Amino acid sequence: MLQSLINLFFPPVCAGCHSFLVSNEKVICTVCRHNIPLTNHHLNPENEAFKKFYGRIPVEHTSALLYFHQKGIVQELIHNLKYKGQEQIGTVLGEWYAEDLKNLEIMQSVDEIIPVPLHKRKLRERGYNQVTNFGKTLSVALDIPFDSNILVRNVYSKTQSKKNLLNRSEGIDTIFDVVFTEKDHNKHFLLIDDVLTTGSTLEACSHALLKIPGARISIVCMAMAHS
Repeated sequence: MLQSLINLFFPPVCAGCHSFLVSNEKVICTVCRHNIPLTNHHLNPENEAFKKFYGRIPVEHTSALLYFHQKGIVQELIHNLKYKGQEQIGTVLGEWYAEDLKNLEIMQSVDEIIPVPLHKRKLRERGYNQVTNFGKTLSVALDIPFDSNILVRNVYSKTQSKKNLLNRSEGIDTIFDVVFTEKDHNKHFLLIDDVLTTGSTLEACSHALLKIPGARISIVCMAMAHS
């Protein structure tokens, strides 16, 4: 009753195009769902996201659900997720991608899902990590534990300065660190993030996780930058 009253005065709108949602739509309207650019990476183990890490880090699997285009639907979704508090977008994208990922044999060997962490200061400022709901939704659907404590971000920086730091090889191994015990040895970690661009952040996270003896890395993102 209360939700119906709220919807009457503040009708929900699509997170992609801001049109009003009808009763059977959730977060994203039917039109945006139809037009959203899917990568279909899960159908090709040697996909473009996987190839991005050739010669950089050993990965078991890499994929992204959507293509990220400037001024496109996915950019609007990610913007609303990161900066407008619409954490439910991560939940919806997690539900979508879980349907594809659960059919992959490689996922059967994953031991834990690990989100790319925010620095403690950034987490306080934003109030949430934008990939948490995505990861927790995958965790439930794939029956894989979610662990947000094993990977730690040491460096706080604004977006542009972060990019500059990540581009300097001498800084890459100091940005993230890992907190682990013997029980974490020989685990297959699924590292998750919002948008795969240069891959520098995920590379730095992987370097940290690979400090764990016997660690294996796979990567899944909500979206991948695409020209």
